[in-house]
Amino acid sequence: MSKFDDIRPFDDHEVNDALMSIAGHPMMKSLMNFTFPDEDDHFWLELFEQIHSINDFQQHCISHTIRQILKQSCENLSTSGFDRLEKDSAYLFISNHRDIVLDTCLLNLVLLDKGLVMTSSAIGDNLVQKRFLNILAKLNRNFLVQRGLPLREQLSSSKVMSEYISTLLKHENRSVWIAQREGRTKDGNDTTQQGVLKMLAMAAGDQPVADYFKTLKIIPLSISYEYDPTDVLKMPQLMAESRNEVYIKDKNEDFTTILSGVLGQKKRIHLHAGELLDHELDTIGSESDPKNKQLQAISQIIDNSIIKNYKLWPTNFIAFDLFHNTKQCAEYYTEDEKQLFERRMEMRIDISDTLLKNSFLAMYANPVINKMRRNLLN
Repeated sequence: MSKFDDIRPFDDHEVNDALMSIAGHPMMKSLMNFTFPDEDDHFWLELFEQIHSINDFQQHCISHTIRQILKQSCENLSTSGFDRLEKDSAYLFISNHRDIVLDTCLLNLVLLDKGLVMTSSAIGDNLVQKRFLNILAKLNRNFLVQRGLPLREQLSSSKVMSEYISTLLKHENRSVWIAQREGRTKDGNDTTQQGVLKMLAMAAGDQPVADYFKTLKIIPLSISYEYDPTDVLKMPQLMAESRNEVYIKDKNEDFTTILSGVLGQKKRIHLHAGELLDHELDTIGSESDPKNKQLQAISQIIDNSIIKNYKLWPTNFIAFDLFHNTKQCAEYYTEDEKQLFERRMEMRIDISDTLLKNSFLAMYANPVINKMRRNLLN
């Protein structure tokens, strides 16, 4: 038994049996009817019989699912920076994280269309407790991040995941997607948790941190949605945190969020692949510096790239002006766009609740504020 068996996706020889085991599940029928609306069930059941690898499943099924999602909930998906990537190279995409499912699915669609190496992607095991979702995640080359473990087991689990990511990148030539923090960013402030980098560094052994991170071929990824379809669902947690209360999720909250993120209106989406972290890692200080200090410097480099390359939409500038009661950013949007944003906000939250309104606006305004702080606003 491999040490990675508890977290890894399916090997190709396991794919067909796994797929056929859930082919009759009602959720699979719904998913495939959505994916192939003009075909009967016989079409995709026959297709399943011919699928014997994760690449097959992603190329012949899931890519069509994502295109259908975009067709129904998005005006345009644009990209930049991917032309710098080498066709046969594996990269570690460290990404801001806004949507549970779509962030990594959109990246893989872009990589597929551009002939680049698709990713194996981290997903919290709390999101795939049900057998159907667990199998579907593994068929999409997701590997499991084990949540809620006791401290000692947490350390051991992180070490295994660090080794697994290193193995994927260096020995299997498989790109990897991982969020810059545990869980999605809910307030619009995209910052890298040092714990994520500490986990990645566990497989470095005696190699200096900066040198090891160079071998991972890190690409900071900026994902930007004009409208966040889950914005209102993020409010209860933000409100609880503002009152210093412990937030406890509802039983079906994650599933509701996944559906809202997939089917809700997003308007425009942009993905930017930042420059490979290479020479910048030479500037993080001396090898004799404490490890935490080096990791903090690396996290700042990643943050700067993600924030610099984050695509700002009219919604971000409108929220900034409404939040600050100013017209400072009025050149970036029209009056019609402002009215549309305000109407949408009024339909989603009680705007008479000042704290709630300000939390909602801040979620969209913070990407503007973060660029301003770094003098990155053109």
